[in-house]
Amino acid sequence: MDKKTRVLNALNKQAVDKVPVGFWFHFSGEEAKGEACIEAHVQHYKDSDIDFIKIMCDGYFAFPINAEIKEATDWRKLKPLGKDHPYIKEQVERAKGISDRVNGECCIFYNVFAPFSCIRFGTSDELVMRHLKEDPEAVMYALDVIAQDQAMLAELIITEGQCTGAYYCLQGGEMDRFTYDEYRKWITPSDKYVLDHANKFSDNNMLHLCGWAGIKNRLECWRDYPAKAFNWAIYVEELGLKEGMEFFGGKAVLGGFDNTKEGLLYSGTKADVDQFTANLIEETGTTGVILGADCSLSGDIDRQRIKWVVEAAKAAQ
Repeated sequence: MDKKTRVLNALNKQAVDKVPVGFWFHFSGEEAKGEACIEAHVQHYKDSDIDFIKIMCDGYFAFPINAEIKEATDWRKLKPLGKDHPYIKEQVERAKGISDRVNGECCIFYNVFAPFSCIRFGTSDELVMRHLKEDPEAVMYALDVIAQDQAMLAELIITEGQCTGAYYCLQGGEMDRFTYDEYRKWITPSDKYVLDHANKFSDNNMLHLCGWAGIKNRLECWRDYPAKAFNWAIYVEELGLKEGMEFFGGKAVLGGFDNTKEGLLYSGTKADVDQFTANLIEETGTTGVILGADCSLSGDIDRQRIKWVVEAAKAAQ
């Protein structure tokens, strides 16, 4: 079974010849932009023998806020960037460059942040949270504007960048940030606008429920989102792959490994990694499962360790 078929079968809960594997990390320095970034993604894919590529949006975390924001009411001045803005155009070019290099031999997913992440990356978390308390309608207006651009990005990385789908990153669901009702009222509309738009162009979009803060999220805020697969921080949420598959309504799941330097993948022996991989597959089965991590790995990880998991997954069949 070729890599593309293997991953698509896993996403759609069909039989696979082995459980597919995919890990990624942030590229830095010269590898964070331009042709060097494209080459770094392709080289990682080839060297590690992973089953798919997840393209990082390094260099594009800071969303271009095209209005001066001081007071909460200023958010109503925000306007869409448009598809020809470098923020969108250059990311599509990155996706197309990587797609061209692998010539359709594997699935490719591009990291697309939800509007709530974008609005904070473009200003600050403190500012956005303060303005949400002062004038939630103004901030929701801005989220709707940003959602138009992120939806356009998702569309174009699929249609022009030739990606299989979006790896849609959701943040802000920490227990100490919003109640369930607040999140669903203020944040979910812009979340779903982007995801619903992406789903018009691909049936194979993934959700990443980010546990970057090390604080448990209200996963129930996202469990009904219409995505093909779910990836969450199992070591933060204390929700394993098998249990998560049930929690998210039987959808395909991605993960299994701790992404931190304290995790087995970073510092364990090869025998430890081999056994852990075999145990994961035995516990979760081979249908609707993709092995990966809670989030991005540390960039200084020994790349050979990733290949250990790929080889162990092959041996486990």
